[in-house]
Formats: sequence, C-alpha cells, structure tokens
Amino acid sequence: MPKSVNIFTMGCSKNRVDSEMLIRQLTENGYDVYYEAEKGKYDYVAINTCGFIDDAKTESIEIILHYIEEKAKKKVGKIVVFGCLSERYKNDLIQEMPEVDAWFGKFELEKMLNYFGAKYYDNLMPMRTVTTPKHYAYVKISEGCNRTCSFCAIPRITGCYKSRKMEDIMAECQCLVNQGAKELILIAQDLSFYGCDIYKKPMLAQLMEQIATQIKGLHWLRIHYTYPAHFPLDVLDVMAKYPNICKYIDIALQHISTPVLKAMRRNIGKQETLELIDQFRKRVPGLTLRTTLLVGHPGETEDDFEQLVDFVKSVRFDRLGVFAYSNEEGTYAFENYDDNIPQEIKQQRVDAIMELQQKISTEINQQKIGKEIEVLIDRKEGDYYVGRSQGDSPDVDGEVLVDASAKLKLGDFITAKVYDADEYDLYAQIL
Repeated sequence: MPKSVNIFTMGCSKNRVDSEMLIRQLTENGYDVYYEAEKGKYDYVAINTCGFIDDAKTESIEIILHYIEEKAKKKVGKIVVFGCLSERYKNDLIQEMPEVDAWFGKFELEKMLNYFGAKYYDNLMPMRTVTTPKHYAYVKISEGCNRTCSFCAIPRITGCYKSRKMEDIMAECQCLVNQGAKELILIAQDLSFYGCDIYKKPMLAQLMEQIATQIKGLHWLRIHYTYPAHFPLDVLDVMAKYPNICKYIDIALQHISTPVLKAMRRNIGKQETLELIDQFRKRVPGLTLRTTLLVGHPGETEDDFEQLVDFVKSVRFDRLGVFAYSNEEGTYAFENYDDNIPQEIKQQRVDAIMELQQKISTEINQQKIGKEIEVLIDRKEGDYYVGRSQGDSPDVDGEVLVDASAKLKLGDFITAKVYDADEYDLYAQIL
C-alpha cells in the first residue's frame, strides 16, 4: 500500500509554495498525500514551520506538540518538521523534542525526500500541486533577502536574495493558468529587488508586463510584499497600463518617523515615504494600497507614535496590518538596542492603530455602496457566495459577499452592485 503523508503549513504564502512543491514530489513518488486533513491516521505528518516572530514560532511549536501527542496515541506514524523554525533552531529543537523523527531546514527538499525514500524529480511540470482553490495560485519569484532591517531575522534564515530566471517563472505561470488559475499572485520576501542580482537591475516591471501580455487566459495578476526604499517606479506605469494587472500594492512601510525608520535601518525617511505614496496614487488611479506597520521598536517615543497615528489618519490606507516589535535573536536590534518599551505599551499602540484603521476602513467601504464591481467567486457559505474584488487578496483582506440568488461556479468572474458594507466586507447583488 502507498504510504500516506499529511502536510501542514504554518506562516506565509511563501511557505505554502514550499509545501506544494513537496506534495508534488511525493505524489510523483506514489505517496498518498493530504493537505491539512483534520482526521485520519497517517504514516507521516510533515509540518512546515514559521520562525519569524514569537507568535508565529509559538503557533508552530503548538502544532508539533499536538502531533507528538497524536503519535503517542498511535494516530501518527512519524513526525517530520521542516521550514523556517527548524532552519533557525534545529539543534535546540532536536534536544527539546526528541519525539520528532526528522528535522529539515527550509532548503533541504532533496534530503527530506531521501528520508521518505523518494526520488527527487528536477524537471516536474507543474512544479507543485496547488493547495489553494484552483482558480488562483501564488508564484514565488525569488528566495532570500538582502535588506538589513534591524528587527528582521528573515535574511539570517533564508540567506541572500536569489531571483528566479524570468523564463522559468513564465513557464510556471502558463502551466498554472493551463490548470485553471485565473489569478496569479507574485510573492517574495521583497519583490522590489527582483532581478538586481541576476540581471543587474530591477526587473519586476518587465516581469509583470511579460506575464500580463504573454500568459494566455490570465485574468488577474497581483503583487505582494514590496519594499519602499528604491522602489522601482516603472512598476506603476505597467500596473496602470494593463487591465489584467490588479491595481493593488502591498508595501511594508513599517513606520513614518524618520528617527524610527533610521533605527530600523530602512534606508528611507518620512519625506521620501510621503512622496512615494503620492506617486502611487497619481500614477495608478483607483489603487488599493495595503501596508504593514511595526510599533514598539526600541527607542520609539510617544511623539514618534503620534506621528504614526497622524500618518495613518492622513494617508487612509485601504488595507493595514500592525505588529508589535518582537526582540528576535540574531537581529541587529537584538544585539545593539535595549528592548525598552513594555509589552503592555506595545499592545496599546497596536490596538490604537487598529481601532483607527477599522474606522477608516469602514468609511472607505461605505463609499462603495451603490457601485458596480468585478468579483471573483472563491467559495459558497450559507446564503452567500464569497468572493473578492481587485482590491482584495486571499486570506489577508476583506471579502465580497454576494447574494446566492443565481447559480454560480467557483472561479467565476461576475459583475455585482454593492448594497451594504462593514469595516472589512462588502455585500453585493449580482447584475
């Protein structure tokens, strides 16, 4: 009988892509592979972990401990752990969790397959088995990061930036669309830097243009995780030009106070940030702008935080997430700064920003009532089809709930009229 493997992914969409590649390889080797199945007995459970910040690490450890208990009940044969957490802390984890049968880092796919007794196929197409609904898929265009942000451990985990060749990305995109994907989402630790290593200049705009014009059958192209310093402005012109590129930018600004940005080693200040946002909105009409902020960085004063509050009020981001600073081993901040802001204050600042953003988001959504929008249908729940507009990325943004008055298929694009809205979601009727 084929051996069975149940695979779990913690953390970001980049980890999901890694899990999808493992699924494809194991399936080619004859394994019965399941993805995040809740019930059943399996020969192996493979857990792809996240090691970014404390909350993510805790979540990864909790699922490992859960399956250690399941193993003791003989509901699981062997436990395999891989990904960022084991890349970062493998030696410590081996000592602390001897019940785990095998540990692998983030870039040890071939070694992991060898452990499973499986062959590594280097020319599989498709390269991976998509675990999202088949009408959208993530495309990882690089590994690693060359930035030196004070708070971030990612470069320590993933190493230097390594762009994929454009022709390889194009081949994967066409294969995914041929399998049914109508939306592709480009992801990387830092999309802005794409191409600088292998092409000696930023090539994100050129890549986007090639995908938009040459991948037949693609309806939406979306970009995630850009970096503000030295942002390639030609991306804006390409985004504005092609109707199948979503007018959507996800850019992690982190802060607006120049002293805090300098302490964070972000290589950009307040005025440059404001000018960049101005360029975004001038050159891409109707843009949905998403950002991530970090509060409680060592040295952040009340005045710095008030600048951030004023910034959020004035810019009125369409989408916003905020995190409290986590004092991570091996980072520049951990080694050079005193983590001098109490956790209680950090959390108060997170709550204040999110309360403000909820009000802004509600107001922005209310302005959409009466408007017609294009919606991609993701699933059906009760009396609604649940979908997304161009301004909504899977899992991280709001959704559009469409009255299930007509029969639709998942992956359909429809035109709908918004009749109600709350702080995150829109309610619409199909036209």
